[in-house]
Amino acid sequence: MNPDSSEILASELTTNEIGDSSMVAPLLGQIPGAIASVTADGAYDGEPVYRAIIARQPDSPPGIIIPPRITAVLSPAAEAVPSPRDRHIQTIQEKGRRGWERAVGYGKRSLVETAMFRYKTRIGPTLRARTLATQKAEAQIACTVMNRMTQLGMPLSQRA
Repeated sequence: MNPDSSEILASELTTNEIGDSSMVAPLLGQIPGAIASVTADGAYDGEPVYRAIIARQPDSPPGIIIPPRITAVLSPAAEAVPSPRDRHIQTIQEKGRRGWERAVGYGKRSLVETAMFRYKTRIGPTLRARTLATQKAEAQIACTVMNRMTQLGMPLSQRA
């Protein structure tokens, strides 16, 4: 999802046996053009996810904003050539978790959570189709409908 426009850029419906992090590369493959940054929650922390994101755009890798797990440790190469994940761990060690969130803009992830809430309240929390193929079609249509509603206009909210 694009947090600036609230448009759903990629979606995939899978069975419970398929882990979310294994779907990162296929989801990124659905997005045309360059990607500025990828933000995800801590469940996506791990080198395979980072590799998939960097492989999508090797010449100009997108910014990766994924909080490392509390037990995360620096890689052996962190002293010489720190990976994006190593830099996140170092920033958390220096500034604390909240300081890291502010420094990298992790708060934008809440816009994605809000979009999912909008999806579930407008479309519904469950699928009506019975087979996986028709459920995938239903979810894809729902994403198209949500994007169309978003394009028609979003409410303007102000803090009172």
